[in-house]
Amino acid sequence: MNLSMSRRAMLRGALVVGAGAVLAPTLLAGTAQAYPWSRTLTSGSTGADVTELQIRVAGWAASSASQTRVSIDGDFGPGTLAAVKRFQAAYGLSADGEVGPNTQAKLNSLEQSDGSTLHFNWVEFTDRVSGTFNDGKVSAASAKENARRLMYKLEALRKKLGDKPITVNSGFRSIQHNKDIGGASDSMHLYGNAADLDVPGVANKTVYQHAETCGFSGLETYNTDHQHVDSRADLGRAWWWENGTV
Repeated sequence: MNLSMSRRAMLRGALVVGAGAVLAPTLLAGTAQAYPWSRTLTSGSTGADVTELQIRVAGWAASSASQTRVSIDGDFGPGTLAAVKRFQAAYGLSADGEVGPNTQAKLNSLEQSDGSTLHFNWVEFTDRVSGTFNDGKVSAASAKENARRLMYKLEALRKKLGDKPITVNSGFRSIQHNKDIGGASDSMHLYGNAADLDVPGVANKTVYQHAETCGFSGLETYNTDHQHVDSRADLGRAWWWENGTV
């Protein structure tokens, strides 16, 4: 591994002093069907259904490049409201910020019966050696949940790229697999909340630029053969966009 690659790996794994532990999942992935929305959600709503809403609209965090993320806290505040309105506008719904039957139906249309999302599946995100979510830095259930949350951000990225198919080259990695390929010792791949992407026919720089609006707090340089995205801030890490704001 050359020096630049080693430096990049080091930066990708860097921690913030005092950073918190991985967030516990609020909904275990792999058991979902259509989410059972039981009410219209509006500004000021709180609860587990708001948390699920935030997970599903997290990729609509900003309208332009911004180190902004939707807080996954079960509290329907201004950030959630803005993300909901962007989601609604993107899918041809009335952008009123109210999450009623039409918006809920569209949200559910992006979910597959096994809990993965419409354009992504679990196999794309499992460890390439074991084919599981085992032996990372969190439990398999937490890694799978983190991957599910990442999928929804990738659905938003895909939509913003004009519905261009996205290939996931690497998702979750076991500690041993990550070590074998020279990954950072605290790579976000070890938690299931990172992906290395290829979008055929689209320059990595373009992918990077659109990812800047999707709440991704980790973006590796676009000057490589893939585009790395991750959600490190969800785990208490500092934001890291290697090329800065583009």
